[in-house]
Amino acid sequence: MRFEVLKSEVIYQGRAVSIRRDHLKTPDGRTVKYDIIDHSGSVVLVPLDADGNLLFVRQYRHAASLDLLELPAGTLDEGEAPDECARREIREETGMAADKLERIGQFFLAPGYSSEFMVVYLATGLRWDPLEADADEYLQVEKIPLAEAFRMAERGSLPDAKSLAALLLARPYLEKM
Repeated sequence: MRFEVLKSEVIYQGRAVSIRRDHLKTPDGRTVKYDIIDHSGSVVLVPLDADGNLLFVRQYRHAASLDLLELPAGTLDEGEAPDECARREIREETGMAADKLERIGQFFLAPGYSSEFMVVYLATGLRWDPLEADADEYLQVEKIPLAEAFRMAERGSLPDAKSLAALLLARPYLEKM
């Protein structure tokens, strides 16, 4: 059931996102407004080291006013393919490169108000090969044993949606390793 777009206007242009207001006609003829966060897309990585640890990053998230433990992730640069972004982001955020990146899933992060589409990669064959982190990122890498990471997710200790979704998508692959 599709809505008809009557008018669309950008009401805010930011560094990483824009916000547009869409005026829509519903299937029953009403007119409604939706404010949508337009996002270029992103990746999230599930990096598994040779010792069976997942690499997480702890960083301050101002919107949540908390330091959160998350899987490494990042936004696609203009014209950048998701696999290129994944290779860059893992090096920027963890200092590690992956000899093998396997695309294991994808999802909309919050389709009720955002166009952000995330691609999930399992990263293995990790080796030290850092890139400089983004100027606004202060990250601390934490190695967490695979079984403990799943326990943390199940007991609610990882309140980051992209990390939870990526772990769920990765579980069948990780259980085979």
